[in-house]
Amino acid sequence: MSHDPAIRTGEHFLNGDEACAEGALACGCRFFAGYPITPATEIAETMSRRLPEVGGVYIQMEDELASMNAILGASSAGVKAMTSTSGPGFSLMMENIGLGIMMEIPCVVVNIQRGGPSTGLPTMVGQQDMMQARWGSHGDYEMIALCPWSPQEMFDFAIRAFNLSEKYRIPVLIMADEVVGHMTEKVVIPPKEEIIRLYRKKPQVPSNEYIMYETNGSLVPPMANAGDGYKVITTGLTHNEQGYPDMTAEAHEKLITRLCNKILLNKADIVEVEERELSDAEVVVVAYGSPARSAVLAIKKAREQGIKAGLLRLRTVWPFPEAEILKLAKQAKTIIVPEINKGQIVREIERCAKGNCEVILISKLALIHTPDEILEVIKNRRL
Repeated sequence: MSHDPAIRTGEHFLNGDEACAEGALACGCRFFAGYPITPATEIAETMSRRLPEVGGVYIQMEDELASMNAILGASSAGVKAMTSTSGPGFSLMMENIGLGIMMEIPCVVVNIQRGGPSTGLPTMVGQQDMMQARWGSHGDYEMIALCPWSPQEMFDFAIRAFNLSEKYRIPVLIMADEVVGHMTEKVVIPPKEEIIRLYRKKPQVPSNEYIMYETNGSLVPPMANAGDGYKVITTGLTHNEQGYPDMTAEAHEKLITRLCNKILLNKADIVEVEERELSDAEVVVVAYGSPARSAVLAIKKAREQGIKAGLLRLRTVWPFPEAEILKLAKQAKTIIVPEINKGQIVREIERCAKGNCEVILISKLALIHTPDEILEVIKNRRL
C-alpha cells in the first residue's frame, strides 16, 4: 500500500469542516483561495496547514469575489481548486460562479450555511441559501449541489464534488449547514487505492488542431490547460466552439442548451437520494442536512406507534430528484419537509408532487428540529 501524505488513512475524530478539507486533499485538490467566514473558517484553516505539506498552494484573498476568481484561474491552469464560504460570501461569489459555468471550469465551492440575510447570525445554523444555490447567478444554467449530513459525508462528498466537477466541467457546490460543519464524529479515510479520483478529459488531437469547445458529439468538450501549448480562448460572453464571442441568437441557443443538457441528461449519474422505510410509507419526511438526522429517530418512533412513516433524504438537491418525489407523492398521503428556513425546498417538492398528496413545511430558524417536533407533525397530519 503506497503512502500519500495528502491522504490520512485511518479513523479520525474530525468536525465536518476539517473532514471536508481532508476529502478535498484526498481527491487531489492542490489550490485553495478563500476568506475567513464563520462557520466555514475551519476549512480554510485546515487547508492552510495541510496544503504546504503536499506541495499545494493556499492563498487568503482580500474577499470572496477574488477567491472565486482565483480558483477559476488555478483550475484553468490544470490544478484542482476549491474555496469555502457562508451566506454573505456566497452572495459575492455568484457572478463568478456564473463565469465558471459559462467558461466550463471545474472547481468546488463549499457553503457552510448560517442564518441570514445580510450578516445575520454568523454562529447559528441555517439552510437559507438553497434556492440561491440554484438561481443565484443570472441567466439559464443547471447546477450540481450536494447536501451532506455528517462529517463522514463531508469527506465523501468533497471527493464526489471534485469528481463531478471534473467530469462535467462545472463548478460544483457542497451545501452543508453549521451543525454539520461543526459537529465532531468519527471519519474513516480509506487507503489511496480505494479513493476514486476523476480528471477532466484531455484533448486527443495535436495542439494546432485543438478547438476549445468542440464536443464531437459529446456534451462535455475536452479541456486543455492554459500553458500546455494549446490555443486556449475563453470568455464569459456567449461564444462559438473556437471560444470567440458570438453575439447571435443562434450561438446563444446552441451554447446554453448544451450547458443545461450536460447536467439534465445525466441526472441518473448525478442525483443521489437515501430511502428509509419507504416501501409502505403513508407519511414521508423529505429532508436534507442536519434536519434529516432528527427525522431518522422521528420515523422510528412513529413506526413504534403504528404509523407507516418513512424518510427520503436528499443527498443531491440540485439537480432536483423530480421523479423520486412524484413517485412518493402518488404513494403517500402526506409529505413533511423540515427546513431551517421559511420554506425553500418545500416549494420544489410541492411542484413535483403535482397535487397528489398533502405537503407540510416544518419551518425553523437558527436551531435544528428535534425528533419529537417532527414526530408531532407526523402524528397530527391531516388523515
